[in-house]
Amino acid sequence: MTAHDRRVNVVITTLGPDSPTSRPLEIVERKGLGHPDTICDALVENLSRALCRAYLERFGLILHHNVDKALLVGGLARPRFGGGGELLEPIEIHLAGRATRELRGASIDVDAIAREATSTWLGENLRHLRARDVRIHTHIRPTSPDLAELFVRSHATGAAPLANDTSFGVGFAPLDRLERTVLAADAALHDADLRRAMPFIGDDTKVMGVRTGEALALTVACAFVGAHVRDLGDYVAKKAILREHLREATARAAGSAVDVVVNSADGDSDDSVYLTVTGLSAEGGDDGQVGRGNRINGLITPGRPMSLEAAAGKNPVSHVGKLYNLAAERLARAICEELDAIDEAYCALVSRIGRPIDEPWVAEIALRTRAARSGDATLDEATRARIDAIAHEHLASLRELWRELVTGDRPLW
Repeated sequence: MTAHDRRVNVVITTLGPDSPTSRPLEIVERKGLGHPDTICDALVENLSRALCRAYLERFGLILHHNVDKALLVGGLARPRFGGGGELLEPIEIHLAGRATRELRGASIDVDAIAREATSTWLGENLRHLRARDVRIHTHIRPTSPDLAELFVRSHATGAAPLANDTSFGVGFAPLDRLERTVLAADAALHDADLRRAMPFIGDDTKVMGVRTGEALALTVACAFVGAHVRDLGDYVAKKAILREHLREATARAAGSAVDVVVNSADGDSDDSVYLTVTGLSAEGGDDGQVGRGNRINGLITPGRPMSLEAAAGKNPVSHVGKLYNLAAERLARAICEELDAIDEAYCALVSRIGRPIDEPWVAEIALRTRAARSGDATLDEATRARIDAIAHEHLASLRELWRELVTGDRPLW
């Protein structure tokens, strides 16, 4: 056993037979890429990655930053069938947080990086939004000198970074039938081929899933783009086509028929349907904020453990509000994938500020075994030992997780 192993006490507990899938009711939600809350999450994470790349290029290491605060203030629009309509007031995006602007006489233009990264993401991901439809405001203040120097000292020693917050992260695996179905509905709505075939589908979507017993039902909100809808009759016809497509896509994921309703608040007049200029409710119907949307697994799951931490925008080197949520989810998934005896795994990692990130204050793994269905929730010593080893393998890899996060290959919403 290494010195590192001795410092981390992994607590392994077992659960009874009842799980979210066995309860009579379950609720799962997913906010799509163009939802105002998801836009905010995506923008601050994109900004963090841009800062990381700039720091690495300029200084050879990632410097302290936490740009995990953003507010989207919706605009004002006048949508119209056929012609598409117009934006009367732009969308306002406010970015806030802390970032190192100077190190030992060398500086970096954080505001310019923020504006460029934000404009680029909006242009690449929101198809019907024009540059003039958005105003970007930066309120990013300098990192305190002591935190900036702490990053440099940690890098110089080669030791594990120290947690810069007392927080916790949680994760679970595997996803259940309703969770997979909600993700399948979202994937269908944002499928590139479908968007080309049905250009009336906007980028702002939301899927609310409910399981009652074994029956699954989805309520889907999808902004329609007025430029691609002739009139009210065409809107109703296109909505029926989209509903049928979603029923087929979700039935494959669920293994059974799924009840799907699209834009349930629609009325029977031109001004009572979900019609937009840009395909976004942010143009006039809704505002957004970091941390109010999906957790890092892409879902909102009130029946499962969740952290209220906004992982997006936090620095990927030492902020446990990001790292521990990712690590907890991966650890739970790894246990379920490797050990056939495990039905479900839940992981919780708790930090104490100032401790090395790979030495959490608390590391708990709660497991539901297949044998628990028949009343046997025990784990043999060999299984416990393997779970403990998997946990330590994942904890040891925490100090290298930033490399993956900087590339942007791992979405956090």
